[in-house]
Amino acid sequence: MEDRDFVEVRIPAVGAYLSVLRTATAGLAARLDFTLDEIEDLRIAVDESCAMLLQKAVEGTSLTCRFDLAGSALAITVSAPTSDGRPPARDTFAWTVLTALAGEVDAVTAEDGRTVAITMVKRRDGLEKAAE
Repeated sequence: MEDRDFVEVRIPAVGAYLSVLRTATAGLAARLDFTLDEIEDLRIAVDESCAMLLQKAVEGTSLTCRFDLAGSALAITVSAPTSDGRPPARDTFAWTVLTALAGEVDAVTAEDGRTVAITMVKRRDGLEKAAE
């Protein structure tokens, strides 16, 4: 069984703080030996997913970003309480860009009916899903 680490960052749900998440994304992806292109793709994907959530985030709340590191994969979950509790539409250009950059992408509403989470899983060098 491989070791798994996680890092969680919570910032105000305001666009001015997204640089903190982009920097954390780059640092953690580099720790897993992602290529420079993969790191940049992940930085953009995190930025894009945050932008989707910030459009509907409840004022005065926090945006949470959890990074799960496992072997050659980095799973990133961005979540925030939203005004309508609906995940982003999957038939938009933004969603298409996100899936192209991040690999596996999903969005769900939490049990509270308000918090929306977008999860991305990127594997180093396009490696297939490892047996868990």
